[in-house]
Amino acid sequence: MKLISWNVNGLRACIGKGFLDFAAGSGADMICLQETKLQPEQAVFDLPGYRRYFNSADKKGYSGTAVLTREEPLSVAYDFGSDLHRHEGRLITAEYPAFYLVCCYTPNAQDELKRIDYRMAWEDDLRAYLMELDGKKPVVYCGDLNVAHEEIDLKNPGPNRGRAGFSDQEREKMTALLQSGFCDTFRTLYPDTVKYSWWSYRFRAREKNAGWRIDYFIVSRRLMDAVTDADILTDVYGSDHCPVSLTLQI
Repeated sequence: MKLISWNVNGLRACIGKGFLDFAAGSGADMICLQETKLQPEQAVFDLPGYRRYFNSADKKGYSGTAVLTREEPLSVAYDFGSDLHRHEGRLITAEYPAFYLVCCYTPNAQDELKRIDYRMAWEDDLRAYLMELDGKKPVVYCGDLNVAHEEIDLKNPGPNRGRAGFSDQEREKMTALLQSGFCDTFRTLYPDTVKYSWWSYRFRAREKNAGWRIDYFIVSRRLMDAVTDADILTDVYGSDHCPVSLTLQI
């Protein structure tokens, strides 16, 4: 079973840059998207074989997630927790016989960490939600999680320390999640490999490979034995992020 996650930074724009050809040729059973930036009625495209589930923000042209899946889920839930977390279209949970698939677009802490208080509340509440799911069946949690966990996960850790995506607070929340019974699949399989999944559009960052690894597949620890590969598809363009993939033997 192959899964792909990609922050497309505007699905309609990404479609114009080859998304449909990529998706059709990917061989993926499930494709999770973040930052779709559209309402469901705007999702007009031809991708045979995939059922489509969209979660859109109240604010048009902002945030949003989607799950495209060949296998019909047992159930699908949108958002989680209190009303606080139910306005930006950031989460979709699809239940399958063997696991829960959680597609997530984590809130950015923003410049000068203006939104760090909300980000911390989100992290605590989402961790509790994932642990609740994990108590029922294993979890596959993926998406743009907006944090580079360790120094190996970004090109320039020194100048970026304390900034959004590499603040101590955000990194500590990722550590707390992993200590709660979950594994970062790519880093578990490839502890010393340097690969990035996001590059700024500025300063020719992608050309210089001055990037960050902020897109993840995280799984329940007991599911890690079923993981046969996790990859970062750096040769795929169409967004300022590239897709990440997970292969499971289930």
